[in-house]
Amino acid sequence: MRAENSATPEDAIAVGVSTTAAGPGTALPNAPRTALHSAPRTDGHTAPRTGGHGTGDRAGAGFSGGTLLAVLGVIAFSLTFPATVWGLESFGPWSLVALRSVLAALIAGGFLLAGRVPLPARRHWPGLAVVAGGVVVGYPLLTTLALRTSTTAHAAVVVGLLPLTTAVFAALRTGRRPSRTFWAAALAGALVVIAFTVQQSGGALTAGDLYLFGALLVCAAGYTEGGRLAAVMPGWQVIGWALAGALPLTAVGAAVALAYEPVHLTAHGITGLVWAAAGSTFLGLYVWYRGMAAIGIPRASQLQLAQPLLTLVWSVTLLGEHPAAAAPLAAVGVLVCIAVTQRARS
Repeated sequence: MRAENSATPEDAIAVGVSTTAAGPGTALPNAPRTALHSAPRTDGHTAPRTGGHGTGDRAGAGFSGGTLLAVLGVIAFSLTFPATVWGLESFGPWSLVALRSVLAALIAGGFLLAGRVPLPARRHWPGLAVVAGGVVVGYPLLTTLALRTSTTAHAAVVVGLLPLTTAVFAALRTGRRPSRTFWAAALAGALVVIAFTVQQSGGALTAGDLYLFGALLVCAAGYTEGGRLAAVMPGWQVIGWALAGALPLTAVGAAVALAYEPVHLTAHGITGLVWAAAGSTFLGLYVWYRGMAAIGIPRASQLQLAQPLLTLVWSVTLLGEHPAAAAPLAAVGVLVCIAVTQRARS
């Protein structure tokens, strides 16, 4: 799972981060090249390159190293929904989300302390708050609530719309004017998902669908602000500081939720919690950003198109679900729309 933001130029939105199910980490399609190179930082350091013309692209190094890391990140994110379903076997939704965030914050805090990473400049704190609200708290909570009634396959199709939602937020946030082709593809993708959810729900949206659509909005906001921060600090530091900043709230939330929600520890439940915290929220984001730095955002974004389909595979193999025939068809339709928006933005 990824993110960043700040008082950088509006054109600097390059990367998005996430911690959840569809993955805490979605790159903004074909980000402007100005955001892909080193940017000055107020703390005297220089942000590392995150663009597509670094050493990772030379002589196949991007394939052997960077591409592998990016693929590992996509796999980690695709496992988030199944891990959440497993976690719900042992914990209530509020307890699971709070504990997940607390554990991820402790891991991230350890890395920040070990690296003696200085505190972000105060002007970056509002952006980090948006990342924390959207990626650390909002998205995990809303998707977890949705997965109490929605299948993993159903949620994967709906959340597959996240790259499009993020691209729309980025366009609105920066004031850029994408082409008509971009907007047509974005609208088509939204209509595919809405038609799928209505058809699967018997003609009306369910509470789970509303949770998922809400998750799309808050996560896209977090991704967009996170992309701005990615121009001035490494991606893992952005999610790290967002997790650390939310720790007081999530720690209190965990204590309160555990007092009211029953806990029935099982192997699946513990495994789901640990993976959602360490695998999806932190490790996934770490390898994703490292891979994206080596091969570039456009190539990494293409790899992430496989994420909803991978989640469908995990829903069958790990959870024993039997997705409707419309699920893979809708997922492919959304992926085609995403690919069109990426080409339209290039």
